[in-house]
Amino acid sequence: MTTPAPDVDLATVMRSKPYAVALLLAAALGIPISLIAYGFLAAVTKIQRYVFSDLPGDIFSGGTPAWWPIPWLALCGVLTALTIRYLPGNAGHSPAFGFHAGGTPVDKELPGIILAALATLSLGAVLGPEAPLIAIGGGLAVVTVHLLKSDAPPMALVIMASAGSFTAISTLFGSPILAAFLIMEAAGIGGATLSLVAVPGLLSSGIGAVVFIGLDDLTGLGTFSLALTSVPTAVNPTVATLCWAVVIGAIAAVLGWVIRFVGLSLRPVVHARRIVVTAGLGLLIGVTATAYQLMSGNAFTQVLFSGQDALPELVAHAADYSVGVLLLLGLCKTVVYSISLSAFRGGPVFPSIFIGAVLGIAMNGLPGMSMAPAIAMGIGAMCAVMLRLPLTSALLGVLLLGADGVTVTPQVIVAVAVAFVLINVFPDTGAEKTTPSPTPEGSDLPASRPSSPSGDTYA
Repeated sequence: MTTPAPDVDLATVMRSKPYAVALLLAAALGIPISLIAYGFLAAVTKIQRYVFSDLPGDIFSGGTPAWWPIPWLALCGVLTALTIRYLPGNAGHSPAFGFHAGGTPVDKELPGIILAALATLSLGAVLGPEAPLIAIGGGLAVVTVHLLKSDAPPMALVIMASAGSFTAISTLFGSPILAAFLIMEAAGIGGATLSLVAVPGLLSSGIGAVVFIGLDDLTGLGTFSLALTSVPTAVNPTVATLCWAVVIGAIAAVLGWVIRFVGLSLRPVVHARRIVVTAGLGLLIGVTATAYQLMSGNAFTQVLFSGQDALPELVAHAADYSVGVLLLLGLCKTVVYSISLSAFRGGPVFPSIFIGAVLGIAMNGLPGMSMAPAIAMGIGAMCAVMLRLPLTSALLGVLLLGADGVTVTPQVIVAVAVAFVLINVFPDTGAEKTTPSPTPEGSDLPASRPSSPSGDTYA
């Protein structure tokens, strides 16, 4: 996302008529964008439940067979690949390059983003809804501005795109404030520009949150917010937990580096024969989920999807899982997350949260460790590695524990700091290198890779 010049006069801009108009427009856009975002999330949930719960329940009397996800993940790969191959815009950013909050898509790219994300999220690939929602919200806001004023200045586009993105994910993380931190830190907006962009964005997202709540009451479909229904009791920081925070941060850095390396390494293979290879990768995701159910006795759905719905149950029943099952779950989720990054469309946040929580729960039994800080440290550290956003990652680890989150803040900060420093001193995984090469037809590989993971390239 391009930021305005740093010498913006905050007071002058806020007193201006165009800024007042922007505030009113942001408030007005909060309603339709939140309706569209809610509808998108509701559609994803409905399809998931029908395909993986209702349909096999109608066909099989003895329960859903372990092999059930395999054909659906193959279909997921085909539909996603066809969308990327034939619709404009490559269906948005490749999640293998990390989290993006910039590069607002133009109107002709929105159908591809929506359809690819819908196929990915509904049929079992392991990515989250935040990235497509940000693109949809920002894109719709910019389209509206262009319709109203075709020569709108860059400042207006930045403000409205941010407001649209805020609105689209206003309740996804349980708090519009956390969503605002995510977008602002990812976009690198600071100084006076931060205030100018934040006010319309918070206004729009606040209205969007109210709309989400109202739609929940009317439809009964749910709020689609990430929230832990049962939170372990937090304990005061100790020297032992602070030491374990260093260990968790280091493990998360290694694990995240491997995930990113695998995801990026598979991309050239995907580009060579996108439809066939993406379908094959979908099959591999389905086989992994099936193997997990056969080996652990737990549902394959724990391995599939973003992890947003499975996380509360995992935390609530954490004591029921053996370390072996947790390690198996973490391994399977890591494998399918890496594969999903390479070829599918969605966001990297929620799988990172889930894997971090599994890591923390698995380490809970270590001397001096307790459940609440272990989960919070794991979430914060994995998000710091995969998102490269230390402030947002620390907030995610803390705020997900609710009122008890304040108690574990020191340990989370240490885990996030260690993970973030290590992942930035490790050898790069290829995302930072520029390798000029022609773009294969039907591929989403740019003519040259972006110079940094935050490059505004739809790749």
